[in-house]
Amino acid sequence: MGKSEKTETEKSEQGGDYETKKKFCSVIAKPLADEKLCKKVYKLAKKASKRKQIRRGVKEVVKALRKNTKGICILAGDISPIDVLTHIPIVCEDHKVQYIYVPSKEDLGAAALSKRPTSCLLILPKPLKGGEGDEAEAKEFAEAYNEVEKKVKASQIVF
Repeated sequence: MGKSEKTETEKSEQGGDYETKKKFCSVIAKPLADEKLCKKVYKLAKKASKRKQIRRGVKEVVKALRKNTKGICILAGDISPIDVLTHIPIVCEDHKVQYIYVPSKEDLGAAALSKRPTSCLLILPKPLKGGEGDEAEAKEFAEAYNEVEKKVKASQIVF
């Protein structure tokens, strides 16, 4: 058995694939990122976490949004009870911040380099204090951020 071959039981033990995780999402989790966008969002969250350009958790995200911090808000669609998150899209729309749902809180937490599942993240376009770090790394992050922001903006529901 090669590394790429996995049985159904092994897949379900590791968390399953995108379609399986999508089944556990709430009905209000819209716009939900497709599989390709999910991977890009997780990759961006990982880069942002390394560069300390991230706010994680409901309390931190709402506090940052109320202080008019710009960025991309990523919400987990499988939170139970969903009432914990229902106010965040409204706050995002009021402050003109793009938001998108992803199917799994466990994957979102792992992408944010946390050992715990995370219900929501706010990825900031620039570091808050003194942009220390490699210039090439900063340019790479900016490109990834702009690409994800464009795709999130395209998937937004307009009322």
